[in-house]
Amino acid sequence: SLHFLLNMLRFHTGAAVLALTAAWVCQADVGDFTPCERFFYNAWPPKGLVGAAICQRYLNKYHFASLYDRHRRTPSYSAYLFSPADTKRPHTHWKYEPQLAYAKADGNMIPFPPGPVDQNVVQSQAIELDYINSSYTRGHLSPSLHHSDDIDKCATFTLTNVVPQKGPSNDGPWAAFEKDIKNRLTSYCAKEAYIVTGVIPYQKDRWIKGDRVAIPEYLWSAYCCPSYNTSIPANLTQAFPTYAAIGRNDPNSTEEIVPVDKTRPKKYLGYDVRLMSLKTLEMYLQDRLGTVFSVFYNGCST
Repeated sequence: SLHFLLNMLRFHTGAAVLALTAAWVCQADVGDFTPCERFFYNAWPPKGLVGAAICQRYLNKYHFASLYDRHRRTPSYSAYLFSPADTKRPHTHWKYEPQLAYAKADGNMIPFPPGPVDQNVVQSQAIELDYINSSYTRGHLSPSLHHSDDIDKCATFTLTNVVPQKGPSNDGPWAAFEKDIKNRLTSYCAKEAYIVTGVIPYQKDRWIKGDRVAIPEYLWSAYCCPSYNTSIPANLTQAFPTYAAIGRNDPNSTEEIVPVDKTRPKKYLGYDVRLMSLKTLEMYLQDRLGTVFSVFYNGCST
């Protein structure tokens, strides 16, 4: 009868809605970049490293992507779309990724609780105690400075987007580099700019808090701006469509990769950032990581 058919239709529609809801709630945001491939140029994540792919979800929205090294408890890189902004750094809680601890957990990052942290979370990733009194700051790979939306900014404050970074690097040459990139892309990049920022570990791992979190020897970053203004100043023609950099995180590292400017103020001495082409960066990454490494699809060629 018509009444029976209508009831069946209601049942199947309800079941479909429930299934869709369950699929969203239980969706794996760890292990697959597919849901957040828009943060990569041509939907193509960097090639050459393995790790836990994290689509960084906060308040049910994706904000950027990270490849997480479970052994080192740090991201190998974070990838994001640059969004020009003049807004301030937000006041927000530090967060963690529940799906690293529990595969079937909700995929939204969660603020750390005020008391003890679940042991599965402690085992699976860095926690706030790792950084407290460690002599290292929490260095963002996807920095809030490069995002305009307040929620996007807050989402960068997850420890799966953070590495142990020396204060004079984080507050000095590396901070200046992030500002320069912000100004350059705001002025000359006509459409999307894709940025990937990552780390180069020591050749023999060094750690904070015993063997809890690995310290990177260098940070690196590269951008891809496929569509840019033709009115670029002559001194920046080499900087489009792509450019890169490596920054020192240890004043005592050798100078083959990044030379030291001896005229720097003493506080920042040995924390230099060296600008370079994407190909030069990939050469150093291949040498240090022991694998062929490609940051952008087809080298960011359109």
